[in-house]
Amino acid sequence: MRIVLASASPSRLAILQAAGVTPIVHPADLDEDALLATVCDAPAETQILTLSQAKAETVAAEHPTDVVIGCDSMLHLDGQLQGKPLTIDNTIARWKQQRGRTAELVTGHCIIAPHNSQRVLQAATTTVTFGQVSDADIEAYARTGEPLHCAGAFTLEALGGWFIDSIHGDPSNVIGLSLPLVRKALYQFGHNVSECWIR
Repeated sequence: MRIVLASASPSRLAILQAAGVTPIVHPADLDEDALLATVCDAPAETQILTLSQAKAETVAAEHPTDVVIGCDSMLHLDGQLQGKPLTIDNTIARWKQQRGRTAELVTGHCIIAPHNSQRVLQAATTTVTFGQVSDADIEAYARTGEPLHCAGAFTLEALGGWFIDSIHGDPSNVIGLSLPLVRKALYQFGHNVSECWIR
């Protein structure tokens, strides 16, 4: 059984590789901003799942015999969804807003079984508590470039790990893909996780 990852995220790829899977990486070609604009008034989870579903469905059309995983992650803070900051200035502003606070990292998953026979559309939420990070460290972290393309402007598994005081819930979800959620989907499809492992 082959897994197709409908994402260019190096963190999602790393999660799967560390878990014994070498997926086919096929990022979905979507205008995410235009798609989000169509659901901007919907609840946060609906927005995230809409993106995840669009990614998976776009890629599944080209991989009908494989399991396709589409994901999207955002930080939910103060009633607002925060995706990738993209610039150093945005990253610094985000961190000054979120340091010392607790937020939710929400990752939407759309997992499509071979031949589009079944699908799981579900979000996983992990609570993240940010440390009281100094201005100097915030600026230094932003200037590394690491958080610019990460939901919530941080990574858990690399330099950003210094600045996370605690998480409550699934750690793989914070990195961008919930292994427990994917495991349950595979079981629902009638597959075992071990069928995906590198032999």
